[in-house]
Amino acid sequence: QVQLVESGGGLVQAGGSLRLSCAASGRTFSTYAMGWFRQAPGKEREFVAAISWGGTRTNYADSVKGRFTISRDNAKNTGYLQMDSLKPEDTAVYYCATYVGSQYSPTQRINSWGQGTQVTVSS
Repeated sequence: QVQLVESGGGLVQAGGSLRLSCAASGRTFSTYAMGWFRQAPGKEREFVAAISWGGTRTNYADSVKGRFTISRDNAKNTGYLQMDSLKPEDTAVYYCATYVGSQYSPTQRINSWGQGTQVTVSS
């Protein structure tokens, strides 16, 4: 199983940017699709973005499309989420995860979760 550790969260003003990182341990990281999720206070965890094992295919939630960019560097066992034009409604704990399988699909199961990193966007 892959262990995941997120970093890069913090406090930013609306319109600003943050880059989240997801460091993975284990040699199998590059074989899995990975994704980012978020959970705001009082709300359920929601999908944000996903990327295939090789980084050639990406998917985004409509709420972040055009503002967030998911990427990965398998040589560094690290995934990223570049967040631009941040809005107060993006405030949440952000989690990275790996999927069972090399490609993403909405029904694909998750096999590992990180502990989360807080992102707060002030208005």
